[in-house]
Amino acid sequence: MDRNPMRRQLAIMRQSLFDQGYLDEQFIELEQLQDDANPNFVEEVVTLYYRDSARLILNIQHALERKPFDFNKLDGYMHQFKGSSSSIGANKVKAESTLFREYCRSANAEGCMRAFQQLKKEYATLRKKLEAYFQLARQTGPLETATRPK
Repeated sequence: MDRNPMRRQLAIMRQSLFDQGYLDEQFIELEQLQDDANPNFVEEVVTLYYRDSARLILNIQHALERKPFDFNKLDGYMHQFKGSSSSIGANKVKAESTLFREYCRSANAEGCMRAFQQLKKEYATLRKKLEAYFQLARQTGPLETATRPK
């Protein structure tokens, strides 16, 4: 079977993640660490991110259920979450984390709730897109070069 159409599809899928703002340069940095000795490095790092960040999301959710809000605790959780998201290049998730933290600093409970809902939406969307990307990458093999998106 000719794998070229699938590889082109993989490259297009990857590029769209950058074009749509879901990923940033940090993802490219991760790709550059991937080699023949560890061909699934990026997927493994992203899988760890989703496993670990699920706990943080749960902690934030629980903290948002307690009234009055402990904005310092919420900000601490979101600081960790933002750092994790930044480490894989989750651009939109990172942006929502920043917004959430700004609402924490101004003690804006309603803003925190709205930002958290949007963050969960961006987080789930990115997860779905990356799962599809990695599934195709497993079928075709990783792209030869991790290059800066156009």
